[in-house]
Amino acid sequence: MTLYDEVADLPLEIDSCSFEPHERETSSDFTRVTTEIVLRGGGETGRGEDVTYDADDQHGLADAEFDLTGSYTFGEFSKALADIDLFPVGPSRADFRHYLQWAFESAALDLALRQADTDLASLLDRTPEPVRFVVSMRLGDPPSAERVQRWLDIDPELGFKLDATSEWDDGFVAELASTDRIRIVDMKAQYGEAEVNQSPDSELYRRVAEGFPDVVIEDAAYTDETADILDSVSERLSWDAPITGVESIESRPFEPQWLNIKPSRFGSVESLFDTLEYCDEHGIVLYGGGQFELGVGRDQIQLVASLFYPNGPNDVAPRGYNDPEPSEGLQSSPLPAPTVDGFRWE
Repeated sequence: MTLYDEVADLPLEIDSCSFEPHERETSSDFTRVTTEIVLRGGGETGRGEDVTYDADDQHGLADAEFDLTGSYTFGEFSKALADIDLFPVGPSRADFRHYLQWAFESAALDLALRQADTDLASLLDRTPEPVRFVVSMRLGDPPSAERVQRWLDIDPELGFKLDATSEWDDGFVAELASTDRIRIVDMKAQYGEAEVNQSPDSELYRRVAEGFPDVVIEDAAYTDETADILDSVSERLSWDAPITGVESIESRPFEPQWLNIKPSRFGSVESLFDTLEYCDEHGIVLYGGGQFELGVGRDQIQLVASLFYPNGPNDVAPRGYNDPEPSEGLQSSPLPAPTVDGFRWE
């Protein structure tokens, strides 16, 4: 049986659907808005989280008109959901359709597991393990290593995933490298028209490749100017934004050795599970990625990491690490192995 076969036949009863909004300032200088999807049925409650980045798309859920009530198997619900336009207006970006679909599917999976009086780890016969994590951040314009150092003053063992920009000169790269705590550098070159997109810069790629000789390099762009540099470090190249299923992996310039898995990018549980099995069969090293989740979504990506890639440089740190200011008292890496309840880390 495939991983998806294990969950597809779970009975699912939905009596109602409601939405719970969340809002919080972040370390990346923007206000994060998310919405928890709450499905109820059979005396149980299932939750998922929409991580769509556009606040207007989030608020538009209040005007949504669709009826999810009824009796299904989980697989039947997933197929029915795929035929519903979940956005009353929009979305402002095509990939947000996957994000919202995942929010409903994860809520439905949580509910179905609870109605069956089981949890994801037990159903898949997997043992939850402690999860190693890194802290993800941008370093400003002009860039400054102050925030990295402030976190290291609190916890010298923290690792980091950093967003590179063309303002990183050789001296700044050397300053960061001297900490010996950088695990991933994200080139942000796969985001199209999104505000965070970083145009490919061969000089920046050279600085990063040479200045961080052991660091995973994520979401670089192959061009005539960058190809030679990237080919020289192909064993530590990773992709994130383009990875939405097995076909997206097969469309990479070569079979990757590293991938960042963000469940919301896959839209469906089936696509996520198929991809996890594909990567296991092909020996691809995985780590998890977060999207500034404010509710149950963070717990769910931590749980997926715990079951499938606990030792990766997972960008799934507790929410407090995304606050505007570093603070003491947060859980250090690794997160202890969780107690699993439905599709949630408890």
